Amino acid sequence: MEEIQSQSDNYRSSSSSASSPASRVPSSNFFYLRKPGALRQPISFEDSPDWEEPDVEVRVEESGGGGGDSINTATTPISPSLSKLNSGSMPSPPLPEGAVVTRKIAGATMVWKDLTVTIKGKRKYSDRVIKSSNGYALPGTMTVIMGPGKSGKSTLLRALAGRLDDSAKTYGEVFMNGAKSKLQYGSYGFVERKNTLIGSLTVREFLYYSALLQLPGFFYQKKSVVEDAILAMSLGDYANKLIGGHCYMKGLPSGERRRVSIARELVMRPQVLFIDEPLYQLDSVSALLMMVTLKKLASTGCTLIFTIYQSSTEVFGLYDRICLLSNGNTLFFGETLACLQHFSNAGFPCPIMQSPSDHFLRAINTDFDRIIAMCKTWQDDNGDFSSVNMDTAIAIRTLEETYRSSADAAAVETMILRLTEREGPSLKSKGKANSATRIAVLTWRSLLIMSREWKYYWLRLILCMLLALCVGTAFSGLGHSLSSVATRVAAIFVFVSFASLLSIVGVPAQLKEVKVYGCEDSNQHSGGLVFLTGQLFASLPFLFLISISSSLVFYFLVGLRNDFSFMMYFVLNFFMCLLVNEGIVLVVATILQDMFWTISTLVFIHVMMMLSAGYFRIRSALPGPVWMFPISYISFHTYSIQGLLENEYDGASFAVGQVRTISGYQALHNVYDVSPDENSKWKNLMILSLMAFVYRVLVFLLLHFRVKKNSFLFRFVCCKIGMNDRR
Repeated sequence: MEEIQSQSDNYRSSSSSASSPASRVPSSNFFYLRKPGALRQPISFEDSPDWEEPDVEVRVEESGGGGGDSINTATTPISPSLSKLNSGSMPSPPLPEGAVVTRKIAGATMVWKDLTVTIKGKRKYSDRVIKSSNGYALPGTMTVIMGPGKSGKSTLLRALAGRLDDSAKTYGEVFMNGAKSKLQYGSYGFVERKNTLIGSLTVREFLYYSALLQLPGFFYQKKSVVEDAILAMSLGDYANKLIGGHCYMKGLPSGERRRVSIARELVMRPQVLFIDEPLYQLDSVSALLMMVTLKKLASTGCTLIFTIYQSSTEVFGLYDRICLLSNGNTLFFGETLACLQHFSNAGFPCPIMQSPSDHFLRAINTDFDRIIAMCKTWQDDNGDFSSVNMDTAIAIRTLEETYRSSADAAAVETMILRLTEREGPSLKSKGKANSATRIAVLTWRSLLIMSREWKYYWLRLILCMLLALCVGTAFSGLGHSLSSVATRVAAIFVFVSFASLLSIVGVPAQLKEVKVYGCEDSNQHSGGLVFLTGQLFASLPFLFLISISSSLVFYFLVGLRNDFSFMMYFVLNFFMCLLVNEGIVLVVATILQDMFWTISTLVFIHVMMMLSAGYFRIRSALPGPVWMFPISYISFHTYSIQGLLENEYDGASFAVGQVRTISGYQALHNVYDVSPDENSKWKNLMILSLMAFVYRVLVFLLLHFRVKKNSFLFRFVCCKIGMNDRR
C-alpha cells in the first residue's frame, strides 16, 4: 500500500499541475466538473420505484403545426443524477411541452448481485470474464457499461440479457422487478454491435416485415406500432428511403442505419432494451444525435442498458448511471458525476477541458503502458509527453480498493437490498406470430428482395441466357445422325455444368440472407424451418424462370427432339439441377460465412463434380484418379446429364447403312454409361429431388449449429471464419 500511496501522490501532484489554468496556454476557467473534494451526497432512494403506485398515461406532443411528431414520456421521478446534470453545464435535452394522456407507461427494474461469468480460455489472465459485479437499472434511465477493450462489457450485457453462449457459466443472481426470473419474449430487446439490415427494403418496409414476424394479430394492426417506432427513433425523414449498403452504392448514413437496428426491437415495445455499442462506427455528431434520441426513448419509461467504449463530454452528460469495468472487475457503479468524484478521491482528478470518458479509459487501459514506455525520452513544450507516470495496474488496484471502501459501494448494496425485498409486477411473455404467418411473411419479403436486387437472380438469368446462346450457337445444326451422338453429349454436358457454376453470382445475397436469419433467430423472430421454407418458396419462381428461358433457347438452337413431353422433361430436369445447386450454395455459405472462401469452395466443388462426371461417365474420356470415382455418385451433374441424355435418345433409332438400325440406347451406350431401363430418366429426376431435400435438411442442421456457435462441430468446420470478436 505504501507503493500505491506514493505513486498515487505523485500522480495527484502531476495531474493537478496539468489541470491548473496557469499551466495551460491560453488559460481557461471553463469547468465541466465539480472541483475535487467538493461535498456530495451518496446515491439516494428517491428514484427507487414504488410498485403500488398506479401507472399514469402521459403523451408529450410538440407544439407547432398539425400532425407534428409526438413522443411518450414517463412520470417516474427524476433521479438525483439527472437533476445534477440539468443544473450543471451538461444538461439533458429539454422535452417538448404539452402533456396529454394517451397510454400506459410500463417500466422494469433490473438488479444483478455478485454476478460472475466464467468462460474457459476467454481471457489469458483468467477464465473469469466478469468478477462479482453488482448493479441495477431503473425505468426511465440510461445505464452505461464502460471500459477499455477486452474488459468484459459485452459479456456483462449478454449475461444480463440471458444471451451468453453455452460454454459460459454464470454465477450470482439477476432480479427483474424484485423477482428471480428470466426475461420473457417481447419484454426485452437486444441490439447487436453490427447492423444486420436488408438494403433493398425501405425503412418502413423493413420495420413492417419485422413487426409481422414478431407480433401476433392482423396485418393492419402492425402499422401503428411501426409508425411509433419510426417516431421514437426520429426516422420520419428516412422512412421511405432504401436502407442500402449491400447491392446499392448509396444508402442511409451509418447513424440512421444504427437507428433502424434499434427501431426493429422497438416494435415489440420492450420494457428493457439492451444495446451493444450504440455509437459503433459513428462520428461525433451522429453519436450525439443517437444519444439524444435514446434519452428521449428512456423518457418513455423504457430501461436502457448499453455498452460504450468512449464518448464525448456532451454524450457523457446524458448518462444516468455508469458501470466502469477493467479486466472484468467493477471499478465503479453509480451516478456519472459520482464517478468523477470517485476518481478524484482516489487521486486521479479529471483535468480541465478533458472528456471524462477519455480520462477514465486513460487511467485504466493497460495499453497506455506501452505508449509511456515508448515516449519516455520524448518531450513537449510543457515537459513530459505524458502527465501520467503511474503504472496502470497500480491505478486499477487503487480505484478498485477505493470503491470497495467507499460510500458509493455501500449505497449500491443498500439499493439492491431495497429493490429486491419486494416483488413487483412480473414480466409476461408476449404472443408470437404463428409459423404459417411467418412463412408467408418471409416468402413475400424474400420475393421482394430477390426482385429488387439484380445480383440475386436477374444477373444470373442474363448470364444463363448468354451461355445458352453461346453453347447453342456453337453446337447448332447437328442433325440426328449417328455421328452427332458424341457431339450432342458434349453440348448438354457443357451447358449443365457451366450453368450450375453461375450460381456463385448469388453468393453475396445468400450470405446476407444467412446473416439476417442469424440476427432474427437470436431474437426469436424466426426459426430455421421457417427461414428455409420461406426462402425456398420465394426462389422457386426465379429458378423456374431461369430454367425455362435458358433451356428453351438451348433446346431449339441445338435442335433436340421436337416433342413437347421431351422438351418439358428437359426444363424440369434442369430446374431440379438448379434447385440442388441452390442447396449446395446455402450449405457452403452457412458453414463459411465469408464471401471469398465461399466462392472459392463452390468453384472447387463444381470443378470436382464436373471432372468426376466426365471421367467415369463419358467412356471416350481418359480414366481419372481412383479417388474421384465416389464423387461421380454424389455429383448432381451425373444424374442430371444422364437423365437428359436418356430423354434425348429414349425410343429413338439410327440407321446404320441401308439395312441395319440400332436403338438410341445402343448408340448412346457406346459413348456414355446409361441404363437400358425406360424409366431410368425418371429415377434420375427422383434422385435429384432427393438430393435437393437432403441439402435443405443439411442447411437446417447447420443453421442450428450456426446459432449455437460454441458447438464443437461448428468450430471445427468453420475454423472461426467470420465470427466477430467480442469485447
